[in-house]
Amino acid sequence: MRGLWAAALVTLVFLMFGPALAAEAEMPEERDWSHIGLFGTYDRAALQRGYRVYKDVCSACHSLKYIAFRNLMEIGFTEAEAKSLAAEYSYPDGPSEQTGEMFERNGLITDIFPAPYANDAEARIANNGALPPDLSLMVKAREYGPDYLYSLLVGYKDAPGDFDLAEGMNYNPYFAGNQIAMPQPLFEEMVEYGDGTAATIEQMAADVTTFLAWTSEPSLEPRHRLGLQVSIFLILLTVLFYFVKRRVWADVH
Repeated sequence: MRGLWAAALVTLVFLMFGPALAAEAEMPEERDWSHIGLFGTYDRAALQRGYRVYKDVCSACHSLKYIAFRNLMEIGFTEAEAKSLAAEYSYPDGPSEQTGEMFERNGLITDIFPAPYANDAEARIANNGALPPDLSLMVKAREYGPDYLYSLLVGYKDAPGDFDLAEGMNYNPYFAGNQIAMPQPLFEEMVEYGDGTAATIEQMAADVTTFLAWTSEPSLEPRHRLGLQVSIFLILLTVLFYFVKRRVWADVH
């Protein structure tokens, strides 16, 4: 009797959790990112291409609420270029000193990137109930960081025949549950790079991942430089203390 109860319990657990276990997300592809490591730095060309991918593709649904146009000068854009990029957008301002009414003005270098939706309710309505997350800290917020985001972007494929894909969802083995509300965002040559780089899905995914790694941790390079300086200082201090110790204890036998 005890054996029958145990078998029934195992069957019940399988029926309840079997589909979830079967839909466990795959491990993301490990890539060699230039900014990872003790002395890592961001690839400036990749950052600027990644901004282009974000602007032309991702910004239609996802915000970057912690990044201002002036921050683009940190990744290689000139002040004039940053001002020009900001001026492509309009922002509400006012009230006017003459009329007392609100008005629209061109973006300034000090403005943060504009949000695609006025509020969360509008965002959900436009995306079948799903709320597109802000991408400012996305790479830091997800386990496996840039590897996860890159794998997710290149991982869209047709669902296996035995997979129960919910209506309005898309199959992606790297997402929890293997189905995601966001449609495939990247397609071949959908972005035109100014430096002539071929805009393959893999290239665009790597570039925008690098850009979002920077938005998640723009202080990475200064922190690495400071760490290197401190390490050199500590090594020199250790050597100095060693010779001082030898000098002080030279006559002690």
